[in-house]
Amino acid sequence: MTDMPENTEELSVLKSKINKPIDNLETFPAPKNVTVVKFFTDELTSICPITGQPDFGELTIEYEPNKLCLESKSLKLYLWTFREEGHFCEALASEITQKIFDTLKPKWVRVTNEQSKRGGIETTAVGYIEE
Repeated sequence: MTDMPENTEELSVLKSKINKPIDNLETFPAPKNVTVVKFFTDELTSICPITGQPDFGELTIEYEPNKLCLESKSLKLYLWTFREEGHFCEALASEITQKIFDTLKPKWVRVTNEQSKRGGIETTAVGYIEE
């Protein structure tokens, strides 16, 4: 038997066949006793705002739920929005951190963006907000 969260009827992204980026994040009530949630992807892509060349990286999102958790399919589709946008590594970490904080109102959120090497230099930026 699966442990389905309450109020899943509001998860429109999870229940649909969306094949394009979205700008919203969906949530569901946080289960009891979950103290940290962590997401990781090695498929974050964006574009250098100066050269227009693609940037690739790894993204780690960690947060302590307050009342809500982040639904992962909506996160994947939200991250897709950055593929055709120009962002510096630091700005991307900041924007994602703020979006998650504004959406979930967690106790804290940390986003680590590790951009792959370009010109022999690897960049890591960490965004952090706590209530």
